[in-house]
Amino acid sequence: MTKKIDNFLDENGKLKQLPAKYTMRLLAYDYLASKFEKDVEYTEQEVNAIISSWHLFGDYFTLRRGLVDSGWLMRLTDGSKYWKNKEKE
Repeated sequence: MTKKIDNFLDENGKLKQLPAKYTMRLLAYDYLASKFEKDVEYTEQEVNAIISSWHLFGDYFTLRRGLVDSGWLMRLTDGSKYWKNKEKE
């Protein structure tokens, strides 16, 4: 999977930009989701920190929303807890 998004990663594996093409964007979300552990609940701040450590363009809001909207991360409606979606593994 990483091979397909290599052009969007720097030498340290951080996303340099979010792909414009929808299918590539989904691969980027898949890549970011791999940075989360299964069966672990995260606070919004923890999610933001993990996402921030894996991209370079300073927009964790969009990435967090994309992870949730694409189904890679699940969350409570109040945003107090996030977890990796077991059905997407």
